[in-house]
Parts: sequence; structure tokens; C-alpha cells
Amino acid sequence: MLTLVRIFVLSVPIVAAAAQAIADPTSWSREGWETDFSKSSVPFEEIISGGPPRDGIPSIDDPKFAAASAVPDIEAREPVIQFGLGGDIRAYPLRVLTWHEIVNDVVGGVPVAVTYCPLCNAALVFDRRLDDRVLEFGTTGKLRNSDLVMYDRQTESWWQQFTGEAIVGTLNGRKLKLLPSRIVAFSAFREAYSGGPVLVPNDPSFRDYGRNPYASYDSSATPFLYRGDLPEDIPAMARVVVVRTQDEPIIVTLDRVRAGTLERDGYRIEFEEGVASALDHSTIAKGRDVGTVRVTRDGRDVVHDVTFAFVAHAFHPDVPIIGK
Repeated sequence: MLTLVRIFVLSVPIVAAAAQAIADPTSWSREGWETDFSKSSVPFEEIISGGPPRDGIPSIDDPKFAAASAVPDIEAREPVIQFGLGGDIRAYPLRVLTWHEIVNDVVGGVPVAVTYCPLCNAALVFDRRLDDRVLEFGTTGKLRNSDLVMYDRQTESWWQQFTGEAIVGTLNGRKLKLLPSRIVAFSAFREAYSGGPVLVPNDPSFRDYGRNPYASYDSSATPFLYRGDLPEDIPAMARVVVVRTQDEPIIVTLDRVRAGTLERDGYRIEFEEGVASALDHSTIAKGRDVGTVRVTRDGRDVVHDVTFAFVAHAFHPDVPIIGK
């Protein structure tokens, strides 16, 4: 198990030691990558090993679903990614995505990648279509700013999960379209969509689904496998809401939203309680209540995620954090 996933509590020394060796195109090519390393928009030294090899954290490429009313083992407060297109509304439990990080799916007829990076607590959904291609994504085993680096199996270009941008390879500089999704409690999804599809493991014995391998991570003082600058005047692991606008994002602390609904530039950010942290207790269902948010504009959901302050600072260092 330790060779396949980043077990936060038990294997920090092992994984951290492995990550200290900075990889480069020569060593990456020896790993079997056929990526075009002559094309890159980030310094290679920013990309480090996260421990597992390519696809060591396996994406789900043939997802299996069950009706919400027929799923007995997910507790009420457990977090799920709620995502839908054209009336096809689905739930992707973090108890599953913690162990797989990427689901290649088709929702409402649209090929999508549902992604979750535990080290950044970033849950994002992308349209997998790019020009005349439909891309399929896997995990590289690499990290940048502690964030998952994905790759597409068509060109082996490397993609930053937090931005949806290709940072190395043939498709360097291209961006995937982000699609609105939100974290909700499983009970809220089940109440609204009792027959709605819920992602379930293809093989329930493949991983210890429901267990959090990053126990106590979101209450630690510093992020794991992160070597960049930390934000000032706010804890690195404080949760913040990042609203993806057409210009620069709006970033606001979760504590500020918890204190009352925030409206900014036409966007409305509301807090909802009753959702367990997936990165607290060793059993996800027992995680402390960190709540969640809903972000709308003109009554319609917009792209956002709830991540950590260090992540927002790493990718948007010049954007102020409201409420810090």
C-alpha cells in the first residue's frame, strides 16, 4: 500500500525523502515517458515526485454507479462532488476520489474529468474535449506546489490540476474548460436526487474506501511536499474559497463566508454547514464539520473550489485574500 499512495501519517519520511530528488527530463524519459519535454511553461525544478509512479494512484476510466437510495455505506455528512449536465446529475464521493484522484466519465453526453487533489483539497471538473480530441487523464505521480500533475494518454502532456493548463508537452499552454461543481453532504444529494447516480468502487476491496490516508492533514501547521512561499497573516492550511472568474479570481477565507453571505462583483458566496472534512479523522465520516459553500451569479452555479490558503497563494500570489 505504501508504494501506491501517499499515506500521510505513516509514510511521510519515506515519501518526503523520495521527493527530495528533483527529477528532470532525462530521468523522466528513463521512466518511460514519451512527453515532449522541449515544451514547458514552468521550471522543471518545480515538479517533484509525489512518491507513487505513473498511474500508481489509478484513475477510474470505466466508472460504476448506483442509485443514491441504494448506497448503504456512505454516511450522511460525507463529502461528495455534485456535478451535472443536461439533467444528468451525479455524485462522486471523496471516499473514492481520495484513492483515485481522477474519474474519466461522460455526463450528459459530455466527456469530463472529475478530479480531486487531497494535498490541496481541490475538487475540480473539466471538459475533456480539446479541438477534435477527447482526452483521457491519468496521474503522473508528480506534484507541483503540492498539486496533482495529471497527464493525458493521447499526447502524454502534463497538466496542472489546479489550473487545468498543460504545463509540459505537446499541448503545453492549452487549457481545459472548467465546469461548475460543488461539494455537498451525501445526505443532501440523496435527499435531492434519491435515484441519482453515485460513484461506487469497481472493486470495493481494492482500497480501504472510507478511510482517510491523510489523517489530521488539514490541521497540520504546514502543507506536505510543498516548497514554495507561504502566505502572510493567514495559516497556510486555512480553507479559502477560490471563485474562478473571467479575470482574476476572487479569493475569500471560509471563515469570512461562514460569518455571513458575501457578495462581490455580482458573485454570491454562501456557507452551508453539515459536511465532514475528508482530511481530518482517519475515518472520513468522522471528520469535523467544515461545511461547504455555494457560489452563484444571477442564480446560476459558477466554477469555484474550496482549497487551502497556501494553494491560492502559490497559484495567485498577487490576488488578495478577503477576510484574512
